[in-house]
This record gives sequence, structure tokens and C-alpha cells, in this order.
Amino acid sequence: MDFRLYDSIKKEKLNFQPIIENEVSIYICGPTVYDDAHLGHARSALSFDLLKRVLIYLDYKVTLAKNFTDIDDKIINKLSSSDITLEELTNFYINRYLEDMEAIGVLRADIEPKATESMEAMESMINTLLSKGYAYKLDSGDIYFDSTKDTKYGSISNMVTDDSDNISRIESVDGKKNPKDFALWKACKDNEDICFQSTLPSGRPGWHIECSAMIDKHFSGTDDYCIDIHCGGADLLFPHHENEAAQTRCSLNKEIAKYWIHNGFVTIDGEKMSKSLGNSFFLKDALKIYDGELLRYYLISINYRNNFNFSEEDLINSKKRVDKLYRLKKRLYGVKIGKINRIFKETLLEAMCDDLNSSKAMAVVDDMISNTNEYLDKEPKNKALKQEAQANIEFICKLLGIGCKDSIEWFQQGVGSEEKDKIDRLINKRSEAKKSRDFELADSIREELNLMGIAIMDSADGTKWEKI
Repeated sequence: MDFRLYDSIKKEKLNFQPIIENEVSIYICGPTVYDDAHLGHARSALSFDLLKRVLIYLDYKVTLAKNFTDIDDKIINKLSSSDITLEELTNFYINRYLEDMEAIGVLRADIEPKATESMEAMESMINTLLSKGYAYKLDSGDIYFDSTKDTKYGSISNMVTDDSDNISRIESVDGKKNPKDFALWKACKDNEDICFQSTLPSGRPGWHIECSAMIDKHFSGTDDYCIDIHCGGADLLFPHHENEAAQTRCSLNKEIAKYWIHNGFVTIDGEKMSKSLGNSFFLKDALKIYDGELLRYYLISINYRNNFNFSEEDLINSKKRVDKLYRLKKRLYGVKIGKINRIFKETLLEAMCDDLNSSKAMAVVDDMISNTNEYLDKEPKNKALKQEAQANIEFICKLLGIGCKDSIEWFQQGVGSEEKDKIDRLINKRSEAKKSRDFELADSIREELNLMGIAIMDSADGTKWEKI
């Protein structure tokens, strides 16, 4: 089955052809680890998690790298108000990020490089750019890339103009030859403590150089491209990805990636998610209220390229769709997995192969649920149908990361540990009453549970309960 993806540079859907047969190399621009992950981070991670899952199902050997920027001005500013080390701060937020991503079902990257562990690779690339005349050093010791020396500069973002919006996003420094030139290396000032020693002046790398250097370090690529697919948020297209491409092109004489894909912004009430606007929604806070799989479903419910307007009302409504999947899974409780329905599998995979069309894929899942329930209503003892339905749900879990939890536990969400203990005690008491044929007491316990918002179901495996 052909896989098509929308290339952000060529601005069209392209049939994917890997640079090395049967293998796919992917690089994702990861977080700057100075704070907790927010919904924007989650949306980006989920978008490219779907990409990896689909390519795996298409029998490609996928190698995905996601970096951690663990040296940056934002990190240094945060350190100034704390008494911990750079490593302690960044490792704390790296671990928090990984925990949050695991909660929403994001598969771990195969390679997770840190900027501080890639200094040698960055130093080598910067020295190459200096020797080739693509970079220059200021009296301060800072080293800048000369954008005028790259004839293809601007070909990635198509945004390199002299308009005020773009110029405002480019650092202004005395001595730069051109406003669009960007820092490869920042020399340390007298009052700075975090400096790295190398053949370059004592200092630290610029933001853009780390991704180019990490890709060169971890992927061999071909004579034409370093990797197959470069991913990131739409806000990274300029200047970050433009600058990455320029560095790699000029130092290695090849393009950094064959395909570029970017996910849309997350907005709240129409505003781009931004801490400066005060509307950043930390993922850790959302996970205190909502199950990670529900957040996953909601955030992938529309195509990754579209901007996403977060609404708690929409999130709550989306739970109704996920509940339908778990109602079916609950109906199949204890049934062994059989052989997947071929047409369902092909239809679902076909939707995802069309530029990760997750909204269409969700509609395919909805149809499968509806049709299966209809068939089971007619043939409730059809064992083959039940086993096929189980296989369908397992495929949904592996491809979309939805429907992976235990169906009983899914409907117990929102019940605290103390309340669970009380429910268990009442269920045990009811079981004893039934054994003693005290049906009046058993019925009163059922009513007590019902008043607590708990419904119980007797089965061959014992009494199950769920939150109404």
C-alpha cells in the first residue's frame, strides 16, 4: 500500500519513497527542557507517533530520533533562580516529559540525543563551515552563519523576506554581516558560568546547529540526503528548519531531509498556545483530570496539519466516542483474539496512509463498532464474529494507540482509591448475602451502590462494576 504525506516545502502530497530501501529515518525536533510539557508538545509528539506506527505496519524498519535541547538561554535563566545544576534541572524535565508522553501512549524514540552530549559533533560542523567560508567569527568570539553564501537559503520556509514579522524573529547583534545570519556558537561573557571548552572560544552552541549535528552523528543517509523525514511544529519552519537545512547543505554538500512535515498549532479560544499569553495548558494538569488515552484520542481526532482549538467541552464529548469502543470491548470480555477482518484493516490503514488522515480513520472505527454491535445483536453467540472483533480492536490499539486499556478499568475512571475500597467491601458483602440467600440485603446493597453512581454486573468471572 502506498503511503502519501504532505511535504511542507513542496506544499503537496507526495508518494513516500525512502532513501534506503525498506528503511525509514525520522528526526523530530524535541523539547527545550526547562519546563513541563504542554498540549502543544503533546500534539506534536502524537502526530509523529502516528507516523511511526503506520510506517511500522507498512513493514519498514523505522529509526526515529527525538532530541532534547538541554542547553539554552531559557534553561540558563531558570537556573539563575535555583540552586541546582544544569544536569539536575534538565534531567528532571526530561523524565517528566517522558512520563507525560508515556501516559498518552507515545512510543519512545529509538534515539534520544541531548545537546550537551553532542558537543563534539557540533564543534566539527562549525569548524567545517568556518573552513569553507560559510561562517565567520565576531570580535566577541561568537560565530555566525553567513546566509548570503547559501544560494538556496529561503528554499525551506519561503519566508525569508525583509518584512518586520520575520526580522523580529531574528536575533539582532552588532557585527553581523546580514540580519538573517544566525549564531552557530555563542562565546561566554565574563559573568557567565555555563561554558563549554573546545577548539572554539569558550561558550555554548546556538540552537539551530544541534539538530544538524545530531542528524549527521546518528544517521548515515545517502549522498543526497541525511534522513528521510524531518518533523516538527509549524512554528519551527522559520527560522529553525531554514537554518538547519542551510548548515547541513553547506557543511555536508547534501540536503538534511527528503521530506518535511509539520504539525499545526494548538490554540485555546483562538489564541496560539504560548506561555507569554498566559494560556499554556500543561499536560500534567490535564492528566490529573482526564485519562491519557482520552487526551490522545481527542488530540489526534483531526489531521495533524490542521490547527487544533482545545475545548474541554469537545474533549468531554469525544469521550462518548471512546466509550463506544470500550462498550464493545467490554461486550467481548474474555473472548480470545481471532483473525482480523481484512476489509476493515485495509480501510483503516488506507485512511492513515493518506497523510495520516486520523479523522477519517476514526470514522472507520466508528462504523466498525456500529456494524459489529448490530451483528452481535442478531447473533449474540457468534464466536467467530466476537474473535474477529477482538482482533479489530487490537489492530486499532497498535495503529492508533486507542482501545488499549482493560474495558472494566476504563469505566472505573474518576473513582478514588478510598471509594474503590468501599465499593469492593459492598460487593463482597453482597456476594455473602447472595450465598446466604438474603436477597433483600443483596438488593439493598445494589441500590446503595447505585446511589453512589456505581452500576454492577454479575458474570461468570465475578461481579464487575463501573461508574455510571
